[in-house]
Amino acid sequence: MTSPFPMRFDIFTLFPEVFQPYLVVSILARARRQGAVEVQVHNIRDWTTDRHHVVDDEPYGGGGGMVMKPEPIFAAVEGVLGRPPRAPVILLTPQGRPFTQAVARELARLPHIALLCGRYEGVDERVRQHLVTDEISIGDYVLTGGELAALVVLDAVTRLLPGVLGDPDAPAKDSHAAGLLEHPHYTRPPVFRGWEVPEVLRSGDHGRIARWRREQSLRRTWERRPDLLAQADLTPEERALIARWQTKER
Repeated sequence: MTSPFPMRFDIFTLFPEVFQPYLVVSILARARRQGAVEVQVHNIRDWTTDRHHVVDDEPYGGGGGMVMKPEPIFAAVEGVLGRPPRAPVILLTPQGRPFTQAVARELARLPHIALLCGRYEGVDERVRQHLVTDEISIGDYVLTGGELAALVVLDAVTRLLPGVLGDPDAPAKDSHAAGLLEHPHYTRPPVFRGWEVPEVLRSGDHGRIARWRREQSLRRTWERRPDLLAQADLTPEERALIARWQTKER
């Protein structure tokens, strides 16, 4: 069941046209139709005061690239959210804290957030110091701008909202939801090019299936992301199983 009050996202960008195609398809489109989420995209250029709508300038001290000016950013955010802003303002930047499933859950508990998309060499430092309340990075790499990162945050948070997914337990089954990678999935046909679906998944024995999926999840995490196991909630039996795999590998 969806919340009677939609979670609101205000997105501030120089390229609002990036967002529209993604907002009208799949889960985000359904969430908007259901009233679970409201998304407003704002063009920072609309708050410039010069005839050419300039939003960037050369950095003090020299160096390559351009820096986003503070005036239009402050004007846009405060014009929409008030002064001071009545919602957290999150800057998408490679310098931010890593975006994880835990951070997505944290944000999903908020009624309203603003996402600020940087461009060029970034934003004037005064935006960070006096307007932004949080900074998020979606990975240790650099994108042309924050728009793709904002879409990642928007998607990951929206799918956690009540009623958005058809299965209310689906978010808890995703990779990283419980600190582990997700188990393998199969569908029809039972045999494709000689490759069979594991017998246990066709057995109808839900207890066996649950145990198999848990073991496969552990195995996949151990093989691909062993760093996650240090924080995972594992039973003594599961830790012993991982120890046996490590012994065999050696």
